[in-house]
Formats: sequence, structure tokens, C-alpha cells
Amino acid sequence: MPLQEGVESGNGFAMHEMSIAESVLQIIEDKARTDGYARVRTVWLEIGKLAGVETESLRFCFDAVARDSIAEDARLEIIETAGQGWCMVCARNVTVAARYEPCPICGSAQIEVTGGEEMRVKELEVE
Repeated sequence: MPLQEGVESGNGFAMHEMSIAESVLQIIEDKARTDGYARVRTVWLEIGKLAGVETESLRFCFDAVARDSIAEDARLEIIETAGQGWCMVCARNVTVAARYEPCPICGSAQIEVTGGEEMRVKELEVE
């Protein structure tokens, strides 16, 4: 996969965040055609803590892809949701801050991720 010049994050190039920003803009434009609005003021995104998204890179990428669109100058509000998992040893639902983190109850590494990987456009403020 080729790298895009000029879109850097703390860990290198933010290809993932650029494609997410492009997808969010596509969702916004599709919704605008359906619902007939001309401008987006605010976009609320719900992003799971385990989704692997660098929020500052996503903000930068969204600003770049939104230029000359109905979302130009829109405020991007990111709501981070907690990671969730099922501990196979103590048989409990647990909150996890990162992948491969041990169970906060029993210390086991046998956790199956059950939530916190999701991303969705939650709400739009439009005119």
C-alpha cells in the first residue's frame, strides 16, 4: 500500500485515519443528499478505545478531506467508548484499556474482546 505524503502521526503515516476520514465524509455527503441539508457544523463520532485510531491524526485528516465540501470547517467531536472483554478464566465481563492487557480481576491474559472496536457517526449538527 503506498504512503500518502504529508499525513504524519506520532507512529508514522496515518493511512488508516485518512481512509476513516474519507469514509466519514462519504457518510455525511450521502446523508446530506438524502435529507437535503447544505452544511454540517458538527460531527460526533463514537470510537472505541480498542479501534486503533489516533484521534489527533483523525482530526487532521478530517480537516484535510473536508475542504471544499459541505463539512468544511465542521467541528469534529470524538466520543471514546471503553474497551470491553470477556475473561475466560474468571468468566466475567471486564473493562480493558488496551489489547492484550491482563484481566483486572484475576490477572489472566485470556480475554476475548467483546466491545470497544466500533466506530460510527453518532450525530450531525446541520443547516
